[in-house]
Amino acid sequence: MATIDRQTPTLALAHALAAAGRGLPVFPLSATKLPALRSPHHGEQPPAHCRGECGLPGHGVHDATTDPAAVRALFAAAPRATGYGIACGRAPHRLIGIDLDVDPAYGSDAAGALRQLALQHLFTIPPTVTVLTPSGGRHLWLTGPADATVPNSAGRLAPGIDIRGYLVGPGSVTAHGRYRLAPGTAHLTPAPCPRALLRLLTQPRRPPATTRGAALTPTPDRRGEGLIQFVLAAHEGQRNTRLFWAACRAYEHGFGDTLADALTAAAVRTGLPEHEARAAIASAARLTSRRGEETNGAA
Repeated sequence: MATIDRQTPTLALAHALAAAGRGLPVFPLSATKLPALRSPHHGEQPPAHCRGECGLPGHGVHDATTDPAAVRALFAAAPRATGYGIACGRAPHRLIGIDLDVDPAYGSDAAGALRQLALQHLFTIPPTVTVLTPSGGRHLWLTGPADATVPNSAGRLAPGIDIRGYLVGPGSVTAHGRYRLAPGTAHLTPAPCPRALLRLLTQPRRPPATTRGAALTPTPDRRGEGLIQFVLAAHEGQRNTRLFWAACRAYEHGFGDTLADALTAAAVRTGLPEHEARAAIASAARLTSRRGEETNGAA
């Protein structure tokens, strides 16, 4: 865990100014990763829907700027800021921030899920700026075209893959530790987002198809909620693959049998026949069982 002392705000400002000098719009963050400036409309009734039109600071990501004088003014108004945020979607870089999280409670393997999506949709993630998070996850910086609007999302592509409206900048210090550039990526510039991935990020989200009589079984274990949602988000052509991946993760973490009925019901809701769903889950059970036997037998 990083130490927060009297030098931390000074260093946060220095890192923010350096980022602004590279064309990245920044604003101050607190140790909680939330905007460090309180909204000037706090407590107003009805709540204001101002995005900075009032001219006052305290509008979170809408305060983000590349102007050095404005950055200094924001940090002067937030003397306890320990980090800085970088707004996504803004010119000239139009960053797309992909947050690959680590959540052992859900058995999520976000990096593995992204690799699976890349194989399935025939794209590769190019070398790009990568920031290591205190939790063990990572942020990938990609860029998008001017006419693409990438909405924020949590777990839409797969459990543990989130798309952020702003990124915690490298050098920031939070209550959980420091954000830092991954080795070998400091010299890189944000790479263009692969077209196939961009389509996945921007396509409208369709509600899962319902099948008569196929009610979703309540998730028997909270760790399986993310896997259920991953299956429910499947589109035609990826239903079996998503189900098989989710079932493998469930069996690897010891709750596959418990989650099998809920996974089956979720797959049926997306339009997959029940016998195909159960066959995919059975295959996942056999595969993970063999892996376990091979691991236990290894010297």
